[in-house]
Amino acid sequence: MPGTRKLGRPTDQRIAMLRNLVTSLLENGKIETTLSRAKEVRCMAEKMITLGKDNTLASRRSALAYLMKKSVVYKLFEEIAPKYAERNGGYTRIIKTGTRRGDAAEMAIIELVD
Repeated sequence: MPGTRKLGRPTDQRIAMLRNLVTSLLENGKIETTLSRAKEVRCMAEKMITLGKDNTLASRRSALAYLMKKSVVYKLFEEIAPKYAERNGGYTRIIKTGTRRGDAAEMAIIELVD
């Protein structure tokens, strides 16, 4: 069930962190983070891409309300979403990369599928 992981942060910090991670993922195409964060980011990133496929004014405003940069919203609607026009979900991939040295947290790379 999406949105049930607390990630060790208060609600406002957790929401801000997820917004930043989704914005970075859509901007760069892939990011490296912990496995539990990647699983939460996947849910919201796929919702944003589905909004981009709709391409209405209301969906554009919803994306602007969630994502941190206008340039990323433009990229989402003009480049990313048309690439997935015939695809019904599964826009991201999570690849486990092992553990982090400092605290042995499970790390993963989340990337957009080509």
